[in-house]
Amino acid sequence: MSGAVRPRVSPRDLGVATLSCGLLILISVLFLDRPVAFAMHRAFHHSSWFLVPAAIGQIPLSGALPALLLICIAGSLGWRARRQGWTVIVAAVAVLLTVGVKTELKEIFGRTWPETWSQGNPSLIRDGVYGFFPFHGGEGWSSFPSGHTAAIAAVAGVLWWRVPGLRALWAVLVALTAAGLLCGNIHFLGDIIAGAYLGFAIGWATLALPFPTKDRQVS
Repeated sequence: MSGAVRPRVSPRDLGVATLSCGLLILISVLFLDRPVAFAMHRAFHHSSWFLVPAAIGQIPLSGALPALLLICIAGSLGWRARRQGWTVIVAAVAVLLTVGVKTELKEIFGRTWPETWSQGNPSLIRDGVYGFFPFHGGEGWSSFPSGHTAAIAAVAGVLWWRVPGLRALWAVLVALTAAGLLCGNIHFLGDIIAGAYLGFAIGWATLALPFPTKDRQVS
């Protein structure tokens, strides 16, 4: 990939990160998700203010496919990607891969939501429903993992190495998305942790794909 900084992560480091994430999710599911959800409900109770930071994660979800389509059109007209162009391409690919994986995981885990938001979905706050219902299907059983967190984390997972000078910004964007989702009771804490790890890991992995390796036009 043009001008890429290839992230070097040993199998041991990857294993430690994965196990650590799994442990954090387990602790959250067993001990933290419910009390945090009740606390957010008492403190903010469906406040629309948190929809703004939460919507940061919607930008890559909505923009990845149109960006790739525009790039394809530009390429057919003679444009050739350089460093910045390949950064956009890789980030968009990472988001689309993340969307595919998180969609399957939502179906597999079948987790209910902390609040009732649409179509009378069962929730912890309204109905006292909390848990995983594998392969149940339906929007009311698709809280885990958080897709918005995963999408913005996938972008961050690419830009973390592609634009390392702005790492603080990438971290802030993920944190703002996560805070909006958590404080707005849109997702459980465990959903957000899972989404963040999933997206960042896929973003990192996407950098290993055989994109061009020099800052030059690709013929």
